[in-house]
Amino acid sequence: MKKRYSEEDIIHILKEVESGKVVAEVCRQYGVSEATIYNWRKKYGGLDVSDVKRMRTMEEENTRLKRIVAQQAMDIDALKMLLSKKW
Repeated sequence: MKKRYSEEDIIHILKEVESGKVVAEVCRQYGVSEATIYNWRKKYGGLDVSDVKRMRTMEEENTRLKRIVAQQAMDIDALKMLLSKKW
């Protein structure tokens, strides 16, 4: 069974490890592997909950902007093809 932890939960778990708890003990408590803890530390290490929320907001905005740029590129290509045809 795979559990899905929110970013806030992950930050809380990492804070426990940083406070001096043994990684193996935290892994048993939350039912995750040590590799998961180290991957989370690599991605979220040193971040606060507010930082994670801001990062998520920026990722969503980045995705939206990429979609807009892709749509504009398709529109430009369509207009070029339309204008290049001989009437």
